[in-house]
Amino acid sequence: MTAADSSRAIRGLVSGRRAAVVIHEWQRVTVDPSTATVPGLAEHARSRGATDRINAITTAARAADMPVVWSTIEPRRDRIGTSGGCLVLAGLINSTLAAGTELAELHPDLVTMESDIWIRRVHGLTPFHHTELESYLRQLRVETVIFGGVSTNIGVIGGVIEAVNRGFSVVVPEDCIAGSSPEVHDFLVAHQLRLVATITDSASVVAALTAISTGVPA
Repeated sequence: MTAADSSRAIRGLVSGRRAAVVIHEWQRVTVDPSTATVPGLAEHARSRGATDRINAITTAARAADMPVVWSTIEPRRDRIGTSGGCLVLAGLINSTLAAGTELAELHPDLVTMESDIWIRRVHGLTPFHHTELESYLRQLRVETVIFGGVSTNIGVIGGVIEAVNRGFSVVVPEDCIAGSSPEVHDFLVAHQLRLVATITDSASVVAALTAISTGVPA
C-alpha cells in the first residue's frame, strides 16, 4: 500500500476536522545519542530516522495551519515540585536534567517555529499532567491529536490514553515514536497502542495533512 492510499484511511485527519501535532519529550536527555541517559531509547529513535520524520510532519502541519506542540520535562534545579514517587521519576530526581540545561533542550536537529507551543513540566510522565495542554487544544478547536515522541513504554501510551479520555481522537505515526528497545516498542504498539489510537506512518500523515492544506485529495 502506498502512503497516499493509506492516508485515506486515517481516521480523524480529514478536511474540516482540526488536528494538532503533539511531540512528547524529544529532548537531548532522551533521544540525542551524545547526551541521552537511556542509550537504548536514543538508539531506537536514531536508527529509524525519527527526528527527520517528525520534522516532515510538523512542517506539513504548519502548512495546513494546524498547531505544533512540544512537550518537555524540565524540573527545577532544586527539584521543588518534582516527586520521586516511581522508578522513572526517582531517576529524574537524581539526574542532572534541569530547566535551562543542555539536557532539557529539544533534539538539536528538530526544526521549530516561533508560532509553536511549548508545554514544560516539572513533574509527571505525560503532557497533560498539570499543564495547560488541554486548554490550548480546546481554544484552538482541536479534535484530533497527532502524537509522537517518547517513550512508547510510558509517555506515549500514557499521553494517548489521557487524550482519548478527554474526547480527542488520536493518530500515532509509528515511525515518530521510540521505545527502550525495538522489541518492547513493537510489542506495545501491537498489543496496547493500537487499541486506543489509529496507528499509521509519517508519510501517510504528511500526505493527509497536505491534502487538507491544498484541498487536493491524496
